[in-house]
Amino acid sequence: MQLLVLLSVLAATQAAIVPLVDTSGHFHTSAPADAVPQGKNVTINGVLTYVSLPKNKKFDPTAAVLLLTDVFGLPSPDNLLLADQWAEAGFATYAPDYLNGNALAMGGDITAWAVNHTEVQTTPPLLAVIGALKSHGITKLAATGYCFGGLYTTRLVQNNTVRVGTMAHPSSLNVPTDFELVKAQSHAAIEINNAELDTGFTPAVALQTDAVLGNGHYAPGYFRRQFDGVAHGFAVRANASDPVQVAAKQGAFDTSLAWIKAHLE
Repeated sequence: MQLLVLLSVLAATQAAIVPLVDTSGHFHTSAPADAVPQGKNVTINGVLTYVSLPKNKKFDPTAAVLLLTDVFGLPSPDNLLLADQWAEAGFATYAPDYLNGNALAMGGDITAWAVNHTEVQTTPPLLAVIGALKSHGITKLAATGYCFGGLYTTRLVQNNTVRVGTMAHPSSLNVPTDFELVKAQSHAAIEINNAELDTGFTPAVALQTDAVLGNGHYAPGYFRRQFDGVAHGFAVRANASDPVQVAAKQGAFDTSLAWIKAHLE
């Protein structure tokens, strides 16, 4: 935990933070009425965690995906269904409540909420779950983070806590400093899905990231894919009546899945 905090402080002194996007800037849709989460809530090392395991298929018990949710956390059915989608793809999937039982309500004040959800508060439960998973034989761990979770995927990649990381429309990052730290000390492959209309991790910020990690500058592997016509939150929620949103959400998942499959071994 101390190293994670140190990295955060170092980054904060050198670069601007990609802001959290206000709730009004997220896609807001209701999960389909017939979509019922298939996993279950369990307590892992004292932390509530949504666990979704592959159904009716064999899976590698030494591999797992750690899903790091957006600010709406486990109360959001969309996050649970996303974890189920990872399980359907063949991975034991764990989504820890690193928000400490205090996810942001739709329409809530994200600025006030963020005061009580700094890395000092959110990192310990995350590391508690990771420690428990590794103690139970999970040796190949991937992290996939969405919005707020993108920061924590980056931290876990920086510290080589995971073998591979993916993220979509990340927030709270210091760019380019956070990715310079990745380049300097990580050997975990990293992939980013960004949105053309995002007001946080904008296309301009994405290009700054490319300048650090792209064009072969990062040996472990880097890939970024931009989805046009969509905004912040697109990889978690999509309006079922909008084919652009539906395609972007599925495209982000497919891209992340392919990246993790290629780099988790």
